[in-house]
Amino acid sequence: MANLKELRGRIKSVASIAQITRAMEMVASMKLRKVQAKAQAFHPYTEEIRHMIERLAGKVSKEGELPLFRAREVHTVGILVVSSDRGLCGSYNSNLLFSLKKIAEELQQGGKQVKFWCYGRKSYAWLQRRGFHVERFFVEPALDKADFGAAKMIAQALVEAFSTGLVDDVRLYYTRFQSMIRFVPKQEPFLPISSIAVGEPDDDRFELDFLLEPDANTVFNRLMPRYLETVVYDAMVQALASEHASRRMAMKSATDAAVRMNKGLKKVYNRARQENITKELLDIVGGASAVS
Repeated sequence: MANLKELRGRIKSVASIAQITRAMEMVASMKLRKVQAKAQAFHPYTEEIRHMIERLAGKVSKEGELPLFRAREVHTVGILVVSSDRGLCGSYNSNLLFSLKKIAEELQQGGKQVKFWCYGRKSYAWLQRRGFHVERFFVEPALDKADFGAAKMIAQALVEAFSTGLVDDVRLYYTRFQSMIRFVPKQEPFLPISSIAVGEPDDDRFELDFLLEPDANTVFNRLMPRYLETVVYDAMVQALASEHASRRMAMKSATDAAVRMNKGLKKVYNRARQENITKELLDIVGGASAVS
């Protein structure tokens, strides 16, 4: 059994750790509330702009240049991975990257080359250590400070890679926030755009309820870049909300574990202290009996 001095030191250390983790939990909770509100408010906007493009697509002529809709034989797949810059967020990064590894291995076994675009230091370091090809690592701004301008930069880089033939298929891979305790890795197709049919006959669901000026093709071509930027920004906000939720859960678990450990150490300390007091009393009584 450790002596009393060592036990006092361990109790003090565990209490300090509990204070730190409790403070980190409070910070993560505060950040989560802000990001969660942004994620919940922005996702309907993403769906609305998607529906608007679907309504416009039926009015667009196929004769126009629409390279982002043109599918081709896939030899190289590009994946944008959105992870965190810092750790201490539980299994958030490990779950994301473990699933990513399985997807990359399946693509490579199918004879396809995989290239990665990374937003977040954890994914970049993980991919570098395992020998995957990272085409570009977006360093600035940090994910928790990213705005729509960062999403525009990323979307332009991905569109350029697809348009120049560097990759034949582009996907987004991030963690979608579903609730305070549930956030799952998600893979979404990005380019070519296959979920929107251009030039198809009108559908009652997508009947236009507004006037177009100057014409459908011009509005469609102006709206498409905004749509792609919106999709990227939605993925970034969802990933950031998932990161803060995971860090909050991890810090709460660490605080609870530290509190339980501290209680156990105090019991051991009190037991050892009582034993020492008992031994001292026995020594005093024995000494007094010997003198008498």
